[in-house]
Amino acid sequence: MVLVLVALGTPLAATLATRETERIRADRLADATRFASLAGPALRDGTNGPLASELHSYEELYGIDAAVVDRDGSAVISSPGWRWALGTREALEVALSGQQTSGPDSVWPWVDGPIVVAVPINDGGEVLGAVVTASPADTVRRTVTTWWLLLAALGLLAVLACVLTAFGLAGWVLRPITELDAVTHEIAEGDRGARVQHRLGPPELRRLAASFNHMADVVSDVMDRQRAFVAHASHQLRNPLTALRLRVEELGPSLTDAPGRAEHQLALEETDRLALLLDGLLTLARAERRENQRVTVDAAAVAVSRVAAWEPLARHRSVTLRLVAAPATAYARTVPTAIDQALDALIDNAVKFSGAGGEVTVSVTARDGGIVLAVRDTGPGMTRSQLGQATERFWRAPEVQNVDGAGLGLTIAAVLVDASDGRLTMHPNSPRGLVAALWFPMCTEAVDRATPAAATGPSVPVEPSTPAGPAACAESPAAAGATPPIPT
Repeated sequence: MVLVLVALGTPLAATLATRETERIRADRLADATRFASLAGPALRDGTNGPLASELHSYEELYGIDAAVVDRDGSAVISSPGWRWALGTREALEVALSGQQTSGPDSVWPWVDGPIVVAVPINDGGEVLGAVVTASPADTVRRTVTTWWLLLAALGLLAVLACVLTAFGLAGWVLRPITELDAVTHEIAEGDRGARVQHRLGPPELRRLAASFNHMADVVSDVMDRQRAFVAHASHQLRNPLTALRLRVEELGPSLTDAPGRAEHQLALEETDRLALLLDGLLTLARAERRENQRVTVDAAAVAVSRVAAWEPLARHRSVTLRLVAAPATAYARTVPTAIDQALDALIDNAVKFSGAGGEVTVSVTARDGGIVLAVRDTGPGMTRSQLGQATERFWRAPEVQNVDGAGLGLTIAAVLVDASDGRLTMHPNSPRGLVAALWFPMCTEAVDRATPAAATGPSVPVEPSTPAGPAACAESPAAAGATPPIPT
């Protein structure tokens, strides 16, 4: 639009300037021709007659200087304010050659100088002299400038109308795309109920929005069916598994030989392992099905509670479990029970693999705009490749295949942490062992009164803590109950 306006407006602006200049030049040529007709007798007889008074009145009335010059270029009669201006000498030379002349061809707003008109004075074909007028061009420049400003204003209005129309059209066309992008991000963040309005934009994009909504419905339904199948299958298998274990137990008294009793014990252990596996699958299905609603949890109180819950098992296995650092309060925003279950999985693994005489420490700190719960152990640790596979379902390190567990604890922890927009990181401990850290977004809203989570279980001695963490949040403080440990 701008290029079109420039291409059309530039010739039109030049035409307007030329037309206004031509109008003034034609008027001045008429006046100069009249003066030339009166100046003939004055140059022949040497008498001024009425010409001097005419030039005087002409200057007073119109502010235009005029002069009558002879063939030598000397002024014979002139108006009181006459002076040789820019271009008058050149115009006089042309007029003394017998031709009318006027200039410039166009008056531009940025060019100074008068409009000069020269007309020869003829007597029987002989040039006796010339009449020269010099008109100020200020009025013409103002008129041309006014026309140009009007053209610019009209062009600006046209461009503005074009831009508004283009924005309206582009918005009508692209609004469904923008909404589609926003809904895609919402679904990726966990809101599987987000949908696109399919009545916006052109027909093609309406069909695209309807297809996207249908695809989202199908994907959501498939995910729900998959998770429901895992949950239902795990739940339904527990009853026959329990009955099977009871029947296997009843076979024990009838076995008298040592090999038979050994095989009977192995069968019982396998049924227990299968029960743990089904419990893990059920927990994982529930964790994945959980919507991404956020609650405010006191991570420090949860850490105290979970250490207290696992301390008897650690003592039974001759493992030292302690909380080494925790602020008075450390509020985080997570999905429900995320911190509880993730800590259970990490502490369970740490106690299980540290071995007799091992040490497991839990710490809570505020770092990087969030709350970090770190579990350090002195066990065998994992290699770099094993760390990359640790959160895969049913994965077990080759050297711990005979250790109790189903390989789902870290997977469940990773699912809950990811749903909370947090991070689960693991790296080797120094000099040996593993450090598993949970990072959750911090809740930084200040309140007048905070209700800390109530820790359950026996009290646990806590070493001197780090400085107080972020301000407490009053929104939905979650109690840190002692949830059952998750089998891993």
